[in-house]
Amino acid sequence: MNHSLASILAPTSHDDGFAARLLRWWHEHGRHDLPWQRFGQVRDEDAEARVWQVWVSEVMLQQTQVVTVIPYYWRFMQRFPDLASFATAHEDEVLAHWAGLGYYRRARLLHAAAKQVLEQHDGVFPRDFAAVLALPGLGRSTAGAVLAQAFDLPHPILDGNVKRVLARFYGLTGWPGEAAVERELWRYASALTPSQRVGDYTQAIMDLGATLCTSRNPACVRCPLADACVAKQSGRVSELPTPRPRKVLPVRQIVMWLVEGEDGVLLQRRPPVGVWPGLYSLPETEVGVELDGVQPGECLSVMRHTFSHYHLDIFPRRARRNNAAASVMDDGRSLWYKPNQSASVGLPAPVSRLIELYFKE
Repeated sequence: MNHSLASILAPTSHDDGFAARLLRWWHEHGRHDLPWQRFGQVRDEDAEARVWQVWVSEVMLQQTQVVTVIPYYWRFMQRFPDLASFATAHEDEVLAHWAGLGYYRRARLLHAAAKQVLEQHDGVFPRDFAAVLALPGLGRSTAGAVLAQAFDLPHPILDGNVKRVLARFYGLTGWPGEAAVERELWRYASALTPSQRVGDYTQAIMDLGATLCTSRNPACVRCPLADACVAKQSGRVSELPTPRPRKVLPVRQIVMWLVEGEDGVLLQRRPPVGVWPGLYSLPETEVGVELDGVQPGECLSVMRHTFSHYHLDIFPRRARRNNAAASVMDDGRSLWYKPNQSASVGLPAPVSRLIELYFKE
C-alpha cells in the first residue's frame, strides 16, 4: 500500500481528499435536477418547506429506486405540500397516495412523525439530532440525511449506496447487514463526512453509488476514487460488498376473490397489523376454501408477488354475490370499487394490477 492510499484509508479523522474529489465529481456529473432538490433558491424563512421535501424524499427512497419514486413524489407533494396538510390528513388518504410504493409501514411512520412534529414541536422540524431520532421511522441514516441536506448539519449517512461505496473503497469484507460490519462502515462514514458542504457531500456519495458504483456493472473507469479504491486495485469489485447469505424463500398460497357486483368488485379493508395493514384488498381464503356468501366462478391465471421473506402465489377467482352475502358485504369495512370511477383508496400493488387486468378483460 502506497503512502497516499494509506492516508486516504485512515478512518480516524476527516479526509478532505476523499470529500474534495467526490464534490468535484458531483459538481460536474452528479444529479442536480431531482424534484426534492428544487428548494435550492428558497430563503431561510422557507426552511420548513425545504426540510419537508427532503424528509418525504428520504422516506420514499428507503428500499426504492429514484426512478420509481419520482412520479409518486410529485403526486404526494401536490396533495400534501407541507407538513401540516399531511399531519392532519386521514390515514386512508395517506395510504391511497402511497399505494404502489410498497413498504406501507413507511407511510404510517411518516404520518405519525409528522403529527408528533406538529404537536410537540409546533410544526417546526427539530434541528437536534436526538430529537429527530426520536421521531417514528427516522433511523440514524435517515435522520442524518435530512439534517445534512436540509440544514447542512454535519451528520453522516449510511444508506445502501453508501455502504456499497465504502465497502469497496476500504475493501471491507462481510455482509453489511451484520452488526460488526455495519459498525465499521459507520466509523468510515463518520470519519469521511466533511464539516462544510455536508448537504452536497451527502448527495454526492449517494449519487456515486447510484450512478457509478452500482451493484452490477460499476463504471470504475469514470469513478473519481478508483485509484484509491481497494476493491478496484485488488480486482475484487464484483465480490464486494459481501452479499447477504442466500436462503430459500418459502411459498404461501391464497385465493383472492373477484366478487362482481353492479358497482364493481368487492374490496375489504385489511386489519391494522400484518400484511398490507389498513389497505383495501380483495377478499381472500386459503386454497381449497370457498368464500361465504358468493357463487364461485372461473379461476384466472396465478400471480406471484414476492415479499422480503416469502413468495405469495395468488390464485384469482371470479365470483358473484348471492342472497346470503350480507355478512360478507355489509360488515362496515367493505366497499365496491371500479378503477377510474370509484374514490381513491389504498390498494397493494399486486391487487391493483389484478383488478386492472380483470377490468381490461
